[in-house]
Amino acid sequence: VQLQASGGGLVQTGGSLRLSCTTSGRAASGNIRSWFRQAPGKEREFVAALDRTGGGTYYTDSMKGRFTISRDTADNTVYLQMDSLKPEDTAEYYCAAKSGSASRSWKSYFFWGQGTLVTVSS
Repeated sequence: VQLQASGGGLVQTGGSLRLSCTTSGRAASGNIRSWFRQAPGKEREFVAALDRTGGGTYYTDSMKGRFTISRDTADNTVYLQMDSLKPEDTAEYYCAAKSGSASRSWKSYFFWGQGTLVTVSS
């Protein structure tokens, strides 16, 4: 397993969760770390990305200000801090890695984690 996501769970509306994604193997060489999510019956959508080389971060507009992507000092774990959660944030969350430029298209990513389920109750 090259990408290991964890931290999902059940939370009430307005609550917070922090997801973690640990990278190893070939996936660790990619400079882009991203989070995507997929709700039942919907297409996988971009959440946030971090460029390890320059430190730049990117977010989907609807999540900007509520979600924060960051990395640890050892640079092998990326976090997604999710605050003010809403029921529409309920989804399976995936971490992904690639080299080059950040992309909002899941089709651009080669390395994927197994997903961690986030459920927000109303």
